[in-house]
Amino acid sequence: MDLFDRGGTTPRAGQDETLVGTVERVVYSGGDGAFTVARLRLDPGERVVTVVGSLVGVPAGAALRVVGKFETTARFGEQFRVASYTEVAPATLEGLRRYLGSGLIKGIGPEFATRIVARFGIETLEVLDRDPGRIGEVPGIGPSRARAVRDAWSAQRQVREVMVFLQGYGVSPAFAARIYKRYGAASIARVRENPYRLAFDIWGIGFLSADKLAAALGVARDAPGRIEAGVRHTLDDEAGNGNVFVSRARLVQKAAALLEVPEELAGEAIDRLARTGEVAIDVSVVDAPSDPAVYEAELYRAETALAAGLRRLLAAPAPVPVEKPDRAIARYEREAGIALARQQVEAVKLALHAKVAVVTGGPGVGKTTIVRGIVSILKRAGLTVGLAAPTGRAAKRLADATSESASTLHRLLEWRPADATFGRCATRPLGSDVLIVDEASMLDVRLAADLVAALASAARLILVGDIDQLPSVGPGTVLADVIASGAVPTVRLTEIFRQAAQSLIVVNAHRIQEGEMPDLGVPPGAERSRGGEPDRRDFFFLEEDDPAKAAALVRDLVAVRLPRRYGFSPQEIQVLSPMHRGELGAGNLNQLLQEALTAGAAGIERGARVLRVGDKVMQVRNDYDKEVWNGDSGIVESASAEALAVRFDDRLVSYAIDELDALVLAYAATVHKSQGSEYPAVVVPLHTQHYVMLQRNLLYTAITRGKRLVVLVGTRKALALAVRNADVAARASGLAARLRTSRR
Repeated sequence: MDLFDRGGTTPRAGQDETLVGTVERVVYSGGDGAFTVARLRLDPGERVVTVVGSLVGVPAGAALRVVGKFETTARFGEQFRVASYTEVAPATLEGLRRYLGSGLIKGIGPEFATRIVARFGIETLEVLDRDPGRIGEVPGIGPSRARAVRDAWSAQRQVREVMVFLQGYGVSPAFAARIYKRYGAASIARVRENPYRLAFDIWGIGFLSADKLAAALGVARDAPGRIEAGVRHTLDDEAGNGNVFVSRARLVQKAAALLEVPEELAGEAIDRLARTGEVAIDVSVVDAPSDPAVYEAELYRAETALAAGLRRLLAAPAPVPVEKPDRAIARYEREAGIALARQQVEAVKLALHAKVAVVTGGPGVGKTTIVRGIVSILKRAGLTVGLAAPTGRAAKRLADATSESASTLHRLLEWRPADATFGRCATRPLGSDVLIVDEASMLDVRLAADLVAALASAARLILVGDIDQLPSVGPGTVLADVIASGAVPTVRLTEIFRQAAQSLIVVNAHRIQEGEMPDLGVPPGAERSRGGEPDRRDFFFLEEDDPAKAAALVRDLVAVRLPRRYGFSPQEIQVLSPMHRGELGAGNLNQLLQEALTAGAAGIERGARVLRVGDKVMQVRNDYDKEVWNGDSGIVESASAEALAVRFDDRLVSYAIDELDALVLAYAATVHKSQGSEYPAVVVPLHTQHYVMLQRNLLYTAITRGKRLVVLVGTRKALALAVRNADVAARASGLAARLRTSRR
């Protein structure tokens, strides 16, 4: 959303209208005022309208001039969507009394408001602004109450001044509320000093929006602060694409193009940022010293700390080696009633003696069996074993597979939201002798650095994952880099076991990874010529060239056909699209599926969005207070005018109405958002509309998310393009080079 975007639903056609009136009642106000519902009595006359929008600090009794548009919603009828507002002084004594007695000022209720207005009359607000000390003249207000009133009035005046200032430069009320919440009374000074800090400090405000505000404030296009902010934004943008660093030449070119300034100015800005420590320049991880790597300072510290931490673990001896691993493995096989394959035995042996080890492989190769064996043998040897994964769902699967407790990495490391740090660190390490991390392909460089820092030197670390999946959402390719470095012993599992080989999901995942077209099966419900028995296959392809018809087919599969044929509930079926946009993108498919599944259910409307009871939703940013992470999905369990309750597995989490921008519909999601999750059934639209995203590792990741059923919908051409396209852009990361250097 743009900083200057007024937000809200799409109103009926027409120009903005201006209404003037008095707030009769505040129906709802979010904690930061970013969303308010109020009843406004218009002047002149008796008409009362519902106004919605960001009305920060506006109490009942306030006189307002609001600009916006009328809109009609299915649930709440006609209401006025506020784009901007101006608070004006109440024009009558009664208005003043209601305004002051509304709870605006702590310690002043209706009774004292009446006394204040009786003493100062229509000049009450002017007295409070210019000479607040005179409040002591009011009967019954002693020195302590007078001080409290002065302080509260001063705070309210600051809020109004900030809102007027920001709206004067076109900042929407919703973003103005966020800015005030972040900077408080210093908002105006901070924004004037450096408007670009908004892009880095305020969630939802990007560089381009901050740049527009800076231009309105008179910042020159070639101002050093603007160029430096553009360089930092470019680095942030590259980190969002997974790159830990950017080559200097590329950074100069991209930043100069973004800012529309000569490249030499961008180069000078990089040098200034390096001198102040905001970026780091390193020649040791690139082939050409003349084109060094440029890092954000935080990512540089994370990558170098991760490399140093892994070297520390590798160099320190394990205090308790597992003696006679062959005998221990044989005992485990007898007790578990299984016979491990050669590669599995190799992997278990490695985990029993290595300080740091990697076990990688695709579906059906026995990674879970190996983890169970490692845990059993190590615990019998008297070692404490910790189990963790990057996401809640992955941790739950790990716990179910091993019958041991497992946690998310954030919970394991004891995240502290108040100061944005982990409680477990180098000075307070984890107590486990061995830590096993599943779904390690999801580790980004920041989280991996914090994890390794929290391990005692004597501890062992075992990383388990599939490097052929999409890389982590955050910057880096930690698992792939650790393997590529050659510094960490690794076992790659390739043998598909007989039971898994009966699954076309498993077989086709490996075929795709090897660049072969999958066995496409037959449509669900069709029968093959095997004595008339129904097809037991778990992988199907439904061909449909027309995008609109393909979208309707996806909707029908989720809402009707698969539940009727296989007994899945629609919430168990996950649609995974290569993209968000387009007819077959996650956005449009979510709308189709919501209307098919929850139309008419109770819910909350917020702007153009509506979330209803029964909807499948996804968290889109980490919320450390609620302990809900980016990519977690749940079901809306209840809804009121003020809040939603969402069930995430076994936890019920409440969202106030002004927190709903952290949730999106999740009947359909992009493949990237599905990492670390598994679903009973997966439907994957594949069409040439998705051309730019048709890649082998994306298709492989989508297919391996399905546990019992995978259905592809689209065109053979799109499928063939995805299978053939193995040219995935390599992420810029220096971890492998740093670990290789440590071996010399």
